[in-house]
Amino acid sequence: MRRWTSAVKRDSQKRDSCTTARLSLSSNNFIPSQHQTRHCMMMILFLEILTCTLLLLCPFVTSYPADLEKGRRRVVHVMEDDTGAVIVQTAPGKVVTHRGGTITLPCRYHHEPEDIDPNRIRIKWTKVSDAFQFEDVFVALGRQQKAFGSYQERVSLEQAGPGDASVIIHNITLEDYGRYECEVTNDMEDDTGFVNLDLEGVVFPYYPPSGRYKLNYHQAEEVCREQDAILASHPQLHKAWLEGLDWCNAGWLEDGSVQYPISHPRDQCGRKDSPPGVRNYGYRHKDDERYDAFCFTSNLNGRVYFLKRFKKVNYLEAVKACQRDGAFIAKVGQLYAAWKIQLLDRCEAGWVEDGSIRYPIVNPRARCGGPDPGVRNLGFPDKKFRLYGVYCFRKNTDIQSTQTPTETTSKMANSTRSI
Repeated sequence: MRRWTSAVKRDSQKRDSCTTARLSLSSNNFIPSQHQTRHCMMMILFLEILTCTLLLLCPFVTSYPADLEKGRRRVVHVMEDDTGAVIVQTAPGKVVTHRGGTITLPCRYHHEPEDIDPNRIRIKWTKVSDAFQFEDVFVALGRQQKAFGSYQERVSLEQAGPGDASVIIHNITLEDYGRYECEVTNDMEDDTGFVNLDLEGVVFPYYPPSGRYKLNYHQAEEVCREQDAILASHPQLHKAWLEGLDWCNAGWLEDGSVQYPISHPRDQCGRKDSPPGVRNYGYRHKDDERYDAFCFTSNLNGRVYFLKRFKKVNYLEAVKACQRDGAFIAKVGQLYAAWKIQLLDRCEAGWVEDGSIRYPIVNPRARCGGPDPGVRNLGFPDKKFRLYGVYCFRKNTDIQSTQTPTETTSKMANSTRSI
């Protein structure tokens, strides 16, 4: 690789000299001979062909997908450099996991000369939002390591060998979704790379008991959180649309924009002759304007089930019935996750936590609400007098711990100095 770099530099120097001669053709002080002109032009053509051929034969990055159960890591090899600068390379595309899982955010670096003290290498991970807001995640300088905020005791260096700046995040949360920056600094030189962390899950539209178009941005954030979810991103909504989500009411997304997905165009949803797609109202005033919300949730640490009873109950009785069964009344996000991930299919209407009546259908049939799969919503009936079944949620108590290993946790906990 170094020989190839040196060859390209020599070719560049020769090409620059020919370019100087060519620019001098128009000068009154120099008149080249016909032989000199032909020789220079042939040299330029030969060097350009040689350079293009070398570029095609020398790939810059090669990635190898690994075991999916280990966070879908990608090992990335980077190009050496003779300038002394730090070269950082992260995985192309994105890495995918689910809530509660463990994921490796890959990042590798190379520096010249190779005998630099590793204790002088500073590694910093930062989360970058769509609004270009930065949240510190993790920083390491030699043996000193520190995680920040909600990442404390969940993030550690992978330490898979020289040049490895990858970090491992344990017990993934919904809020961990997003774009991460890996920055490596060597004295005065630095370089950065980016990794996108995606979560497997489901997007669902939501409006409160008060009705449609009643939520400003901050209220939309809160109602999603109350239903075990977060506001969805545009990529998440777009993916849901590709999978068939069709919803004719606009809702907030996490970046402050208002959008809605249309798979079957119709006049009441923006004109029948318009193409399918995700309609976008743009960024709206977060305090004054009101819409619905598009929420996103992921894997469950538990199980949603329909509580079998001999008689139907009102809302308060439904809450108590789940409690007597060692569970809680299910939230809307939990019911959607159970439908999407656990393939819960139940053709019986039941209470859920927000006071609505819903039921999940994986295998559509005529008597269960139509030809399409989904979570049916029968609205918000009178909590005191209307009687239905109930969906409960029971947390897992026998899952394996997803915390950082003890030796890593203690090391990070003791590293409180500024880095």
